[in-house]
This record gives sequence, structure tokens and C-alpha cells, in this order.
Amino acid sequence: MVAPNGARLSKADHWALPITLKEIAETARRCEEAGATAIHVHVRDDEGRHSICPVRYGDVTKKIAQTTTLEIQVSTEAAGVFDVPAQYECLSHLENIDASISLREITRSPEMVKKTYSIAAQRGLDIQHILYDADEVTALLRKFDEGEIPAQNRRAIFVLGRYAQNQQSSITDLAAFIGSMGDNQLRWSVCAFGQAEHDCLLAALELGGHARIGFENNRLAPNGQVFDSNEASVAAFVDRAAKAGFSPTRGML
Repeated sequence: MVAPNGARLSKADHWALPITLKEIAETARRCEEAGATAIHVHVRDDEGRHSICPVRYGDVTKKIAQTTTLEIQVSTEAAGVFDVPAQYECLSHLENIDASISLREITRSPEMVKKTYSIAAQRGLDIQHILYDADEVTALLRKFDEGEIPAQNRRAIFVLGRYAQNQQSSITDLAAFIGSMGDNQLRWSVCAFGQAEHDCLLAALELGGHARIGFENNRLAPNGQVFDSNEASVAAFVDRAAKAGFSPTRGML
């Protein structure tokens, strides 16, 4: 899965960061050609600010679907802007698509957790949970056991690192997530900040996970050079993974 833009970045962070619907769709096309099988999408408002507007998501998903066969995931990330009711409102207007939800964000309003997952089920949404540390893995598994989150949503992405200056994630960051998962069956992926991104993602594949790559989390090659584009990063990782015996797969990473 490629995550080409995120909620916080601008062209000041990288000139090729896709912001407009046209730029996002074109990036999606090129990333599929480079080997991506899915895309994690963020949209912006008319001023270029983070948005979770379902109408904008409808527009961008339609545009991506016109030129690619990528599986499309939209983000409900609050990014310090939106509250849980706004995230719920976004989900309530989406239909038959993949969406990501931060467990940390959605549990800010405990009374809305069941309501949120209920509307997701009604709208045919596949949910991937964003988890930032091992304690959140434990919390998610507990919510499955208690029935607060439906069992069919047993998908997660482990975030290695944070939005911080000179963030450098490490393969060792994975150990705590894997340990907290235990014998529980989760379909899990990894994203990682910093120039060790590709190393961390390859380690995830070797441990049975999946990989999310792209400028949302990192713009540096393993040697520290800046990638020219999202598709350059995707192509480099796909080539490296292929040499290690892995190939891109489909099916809601």
C-alpha cells in the first residue's frame, strides 16, 4: 500500500507531494505501475488543509478508479483538527470502501465507539486500525474479546515512529507490537518514519505482515538521499522485496 501525502505535509516538505485530486490520481497511477496494489488517501480542502469530507473522498476515489485497479483506503485521521463526531459523520457518508481509524482517536469518545463501528458495518466499510504502540495492540484485542469492536475488523497497521523532526524508526521497534499480538490472528501492516523505512517494511514482510510505504511517513532512501517521487520509493522497495522472495499482493492489506 502506498501512502503518498498524509494530513500534515505540504509541497514545502517535498515538491512532488500530491495535494490536488489530479495530482493524487496521477500519483496513484504511477505507483501502481511501480508495483503498489493499494493506496491510503488523504484529501485537502480548498485552502490545502487536512479534510475528511466524504464528498471529496468520493471525488478522489472515483478519479483513482478511472485509471487504476488499486484498492483504495480513505483516512479518518483527526490530525488535531477533527473530533470523533466529525469522524463518525465522515464514515456515515461513505459506502463499500476501506477506511482507517486510529484506535487512540476513536476512543476519545468511548460512548461513540460501538456507534461508529455499527455505522461502518451498515455502510459496508472495511476498517484498518492505526496503532501507535504495544499497549494499543492489547487494547484493540481486548475490544475484540469484549465485542465492542466486531471481529471482522481484525486488521491493524503498526506505526513505527512519530511525526517528529529527524525521526528514525528501527526494526527493533517491531518487537513490542509483535509481542503484544501473541497468538491472536491479526492481518497487520507496518509503516515507518525515517530512512530506515524500507528496512522496517522488509522485516515486516519476513514476519508475515504487509507494508505501507510513501511520502506520508518518509521521503528518504536507505542511503539518506531524497526520493524524487512516491513511485520511485515504491519501485525501489518492490525490487528489494522481490530479491528477498516477496511479491505484491492484493486483498485489503
